[in-house]
Amino acid sequence: MSFNIAIDGPAGAGKSTVAKKVAGKLSFVYVDTGAMYRALAVLFLQEGIKANENDKMIKACENAEVTISYRDGVQHVFLNGADITDQLRTEEVGNMASAGSALPEIRAKLLALQKNLAKSYDVVMDGRDIGTNILPGADVKIFLTASAETRANRRFLELRDKGMERDYASILKDIQNRDERDMSRKTAPLKQAEDAERIDSSDMTADEVVDRILEIVVRKRRQA
Repeated sequence: MSFNIAIDGPAGAGKSTVAKKVAGKLSFVYVDTGAMYRALAVLFLQEGIKANENDKMIKACENAEVTISYRDGVQHVFLNGADITDQLRTEEVGNMASAGSALPEIRAKLLALQKNLAKSYDVVMDGRDIGTNILPGADVKIFLTASAETRANRRFLELRDKGMERDYASILKDIQNRDERDMSRKTAPLKQAEDAERIDSSDMTADEVVDRILEIVVRKRRQA
């Protein structure tokens, strides 16, 4: 029987970094659900669809095929057979993915794939509604958060290190807007599951967060 770890939280809280490290420590499969929504966002942008054109987004995803595979333990995302992993992490794609993920038709498109992965493998899955909607029966649920200012600064430094200059104030505004969108959407809004353990990473390193989650996993396994 598979063991599932669900990590939820707002954009920029460090979910992907932490989830990858936890999966590596436990030899679990890492599933980045946000990357699946970003794959559809790439499609929408390719077709010139705007973030408020819901009907066009729904129509575009009807025949779209999003799949994932693992190479040396690293998740690769495919859109209609093409590996688009290296196209997923731009701000433009992230904002489009946030808009698209609010639509129930788009969420339904990816839900079956996510659930089947969790049934087949020991997984660490991160996103916005893993513990509340996708894997409500997960063995361990984490709600990982940080202040908006901390998350904006992390993104600012990440972009700077990549040689991409971006104004801190605009990054902060984007994060605040995305938080509002994610928490207020009607379908599977961002919220902490009642049985999730909350970790505020504002003053923690990624490795400290990983150690805390591993402690929780050990405790849960002892209680099982």
